[in-house]
Amino acid sequence: MAKSTLSFVCQNCGAAYNRWQGKCDSCGEWNTLAEEDTTGSVPVSIRSKRKGRTFALESLSGKTQDAPRLSSGMAELDRVTGGGFVRGSVLLVGGDPGIGKSTLLTQATSMMARAGHRAVYISGEEAVAQVRLRAERLGLADAPVQLASETSVEDIVATLSEGAVPRLIVIDSIQTMWTDTVESAPGTVTQVRASAQALIRFAKKTGAAIILVGHVTKDGQIAGPRVVEHMVDAVLSFEGEGSQQFRILRSVKNRFGATDEIGVFEMTGLGLREVTNPSELFLSERELGSPGTAVFAGIEGTRPVLVELQALVAPTSLGTPRRAVVGWDPSRLSMVLAVLEAHCGVKLSGHDVYLNVAGGLRIQEPAADLAAAAALVSSLVNAPLPTDAVYFGEISLSGAIRPVAQTPARLKEALKLGFARAILPESARGESGGDSGLTLNSVGNLTTLVAEIAARGTPRGDRGTPRDDRRDPGGSGGPDAAEKNATPARFRRETS
Repeated sequence: MAKSTLSFVCQNCGAAYNRWQGKCDSCGEWNTLAEEDTTGSVPVSIRSKRKGRTFALESLSGKTQDAPRLSSGMAELDRVTGGGFVRGSVLLVGGDPGIGKSTLLTQATSMMARAGHRAVYISGEEAVAQVRLRAERLGLADAPVQLASETSVEDIVATLSEGAVPRLIVIDSIQTMWTDTVESAPGTVTQVRASAQALIRFAKKTGAAIILVGHVTKDGQIAGPRVVEHMVDAVLSFEGEGSQQFRILRSVKNRFGATDEIGVFEMTGLGLREVTNPSELFLSERELGSPGTAVFAGIEGTRPVLVELQALVAPTSLGTPRRAVVGWDPSRLSMVLAVLEAHCGVKLSGHDVYLNVAGGLRIQEPAADLAAAAALVSSLVNAPLPTDAVYFGEISLSGAIRPVAQTPARLKEALKLGFARAILPESARGESGGDSGLTLNSVGNLTTLVAEIAARGTPRGDRGTPRDDRRDPGGSGGPDAAEKNATPARFRRETS
């Protein structure tokens, strides 16, 4: 018998140590080391005597075929996966507790089962009766999904090997699975790694698509060793705020499709509803004529998305002004504020700055710099921005507006939603082709945009009256301009 080898493994990053210590030197976390038996089930003497087998080597040139895909029946889920589930692939889905992971996968397995495919849902956290209650609430109780409540990987593989090969298998969750090959508690790094490896082997051997549900840490990262993310074919993140009804499925890694693709869902009483036009949904509660709001034409994966950026600049009573941002990179906000103060003469050192992306969407591209700067200046000088305009462009440290990718797609989405003009980088004018249908206002430097917004500014408490003719040429801040810049009626907020 092989001698049992004990080590202390960090449950956050997977680093192993010979003795216990309070802090992990690899990731810096405290009290994450747990004692585990790292010896495998096969003795070392047997493993060392095993001889390798030869295998055939092939060249790079040869015929290649696209991986066969199986549609899930949900267009938004197929978009994120790259067109459907690839046979033999393994996907890892993570998200905060209660965000709707089980609801999404229950709907996906039910639709595939109704299409005539064998779909299996195995829960290690809930009983079969609990899964049935969720299916009844979603109106999916009649779907021929095969359910089980099991945590032993060996029993799961033996059961699924009988009969027809399942097309889709859901394991909820991988942290509750355990295997006999290692002697550790379920949820530890060793068990998660060994259980995932056994399930991946089964998927590659039989051609079944497997979805693993993973817990997340307090930082939003998928719990367990990062090696599991490298083992699977795709990593999907299910995001959303508890106070918002929107849910966003984001592709973080995908070997069979594009990364940074998103699918938008709306949480309703009957489960998750697909949102085919997320831009209209994000702008549905938009308040027109309010200073500090700008519409950003962004790109998420291959999909153009229009979203509202809200800014509030208020005098501070603190020695150090506060900077708060939700849905955007705080470092980008700090850079935009520095450029505004250094090159545009906008003094923000005595003001608190708050920036929010409406709808719970998280923006990751630098093209939102121009929209954020316009919203900040609009709030500072109390000048409402044109309500029929969209903004996009990257701001450099010199104050120049740099071009961004996929300009035609952004303009096409804005035109479809009824917007009439676009404020974009000067060098991106030729890329639009001139036939976008929008009035294009090109901006080469941030100073020009700041001057135009400041000219429409009005004192606080007197938004309808311009400061003077010099500061507001043509009376652009008056009610006539508001009517000229009105957007379609479906974006208006009803007021009583």
